[in-house]
Amino acid sequence: MTRLVVLASGAGTNLQAIIDACADNTLSAAVAAVVSDNAGSGALRRAADAEIPFVHVPRHVGEPRADYDARLADIVTGFDPDWIVLAGWMRLLTMSFLGWFPHMVVNLHPALPGELPGLDAVERAWNEARAGHRDCTGVMVHLVPNEGVDDGPVLATETVSIHPSDSLETLTARVHAVEHRLLVATLGTLITTGAHA
Repeated sequence: MTRLVVLASGAGTNLQAIIDACADNTLSAAVAAVVSDNAGSGALRRAADAEIPFVHVPRHVGEPRADYDARLADIVTGFDPDWIVLAGWMRLLTMSFLGWFPHMVVNLHPALPGELPGLDAVERAWNEARAGHRDCTGVMVHLVPNEGVDDGPVLATETVSIHPSDSLETLTARVHAVEHRLLVATLGTLITTGAHA
């Protein structure tokens, strides 16, 4: 069985999509662990509800990013992952983490390749649409080989139209729906092809 370790900082809706897909055999995989940098994250609650091992890894005061990432890598290694999935992980990872997991780290980003890297991508897309500069955004699933921000090798994309009537909430809901579907489908492809094996 393919072992997934999911890193998540927030509400954990993409984690839930993965948990559900494993439970109904859409994915031939199991979530081996959930790791969060946020003690209050919904992701940790979802892991607990699903009886999945979970770990909160707080950053120590003044701790350099590379030192935090080395601790994180030690913890994740202990769960023997086949794939590491960044599902709303809100920290940039350094090579102190990524170097341990070549071709194994998958990220989800709510924008198309080369567009809106970093935080608040949906809100920025919506604001640009309101200003008349954009009529669509999208979702991308990509590998994370290095410290670049949302720019690794692309595995899958899907465009999401921005309607004139959209509020930020309605656009966000549509983007999330695409995220859940695209992430699960892409993981399914990686698992069945054994892409990094």
